[in-house]
Amino acid sequence: MNLPASLFSATWHGFMLVVTALTLYSLLRRAPWGRLRDGRQLNLLLGFAVCLTLMWSLKAGVMPGLTLHLLGAMAATLALGPWFALAVLALALTGITLNGALEWVAWPLNFVLMAVVPVALAYGIQRAIERWLPAHFFIFVFVTSFAGAALTVMLQGAVSSLAMMLAGAYSAAFLLSEYLPFFLLLGFSEAWISGAIITLMVVYRPEWVAAFDDRRYLIDK
Repeated sequence: MNLPASLFSATWHGFMLVVTALTLYSLLRRAPWGRLRDGRQLNLLLGFAVCLTLMWSLKAGVMPGLTLHLLGAMAATLALGPWFALAVLALALTGITLNGALEWVAWPLNFVLMAVVPVALAYGIQRAIERWLPAHFFIFVFVTSFAGAALTVMLQGAVSSLAMMLAGAYSAAFLLSEYLPFFLLLGFSEAWISGAIITLMVVYRPEWVAAFDDRRYLIDK
């Protein structure tokens, strides 16, 4: 996470730039921008962006690229939907770049690995749970919000580690022994933070959680 440009070749940066351009184009075309006419939805989106910028600014690590911080991808995906979650993570990434924590040339690379990948994972996990598990309130809270958030951050760590290994930045043995185990601890923290946020929103402001449907999770249960 917060991968420096120096760890990757020009070929990697070029490929990630293309993926970023295609993703942003799809975001502009497919995101439900009309929802932002409701000031509450706009405030929610901007609030998530500010909070994630602060969360991403608090990181731990000793080697270039081998930093750890909470993601918030599952919480953003459940609350805002995948397209707006992607926009929020892009804004958070821009925020830490403006703060000097990241080089602009590395923005596309980090956008793909820190925004596109975790949002895709979070949405895929959400959809899989909706398909294979009962539509129950506690399934949504404890499995999707808590366990799903932990699984998302751990899988994102695996994907980022794989990218660094393929790029020749670090060896597989080093990453397996010195980096990936910490994602188990990070996953636990992510589960509690994201799960608590979504639980509070569902209880007090269910209309702020795009993935939550009263008819599916509460009526006749």
